[in-house]
Amino acid sequence: MNTVVTIFQMLVRLCFVVLLVLGIAFWTGHGLSYIPLHMIVGIVLVVSLWFTSIIAATVRAPIGLVIVGLIWGLIVIGLGMKQMILMPGPYHWVIQVLHLLVGMGAIGLNERLAGFAREPLSDSATNGSN
Repeated sequence: MNTVVTIFQMLVRLCFVVLLVLGIAFWTGHGLSYIPLHMIVGIVLVVSLWFTSIIAATVRAPIGLVIVGLIWGLIVIGLGMKQMILMPGPYHWVIQVLHLLVGMGAIGLNERLAGFAREPLSDSATNGSN
């Protein structure tokens, strides 16, 4: 299971780098024809977050964190797809920064969930014995 978690963790990290580079390019007014690629890579990131969440749930990670991981993925996709119509005009940068922060939150969540998936709770920690 560690290998699968590592693959998803590395995939999320790679996606994040690609998304960050593309996002900076878009923000500076370059490479706008790559927006569909940005969206596809974002979806790959979110699906990887969901798989990491599910794997973490199978090894008894805190259920609240697992649920946050699943819902956070929906937020990332929703905000990404709707950001162009949110707050148009001179203050649209606020939505762009929010999109960046939500994406960074997805990375942090994935790292945390991957940690739980790699080191499941030991039997002594779950039943109170030493």
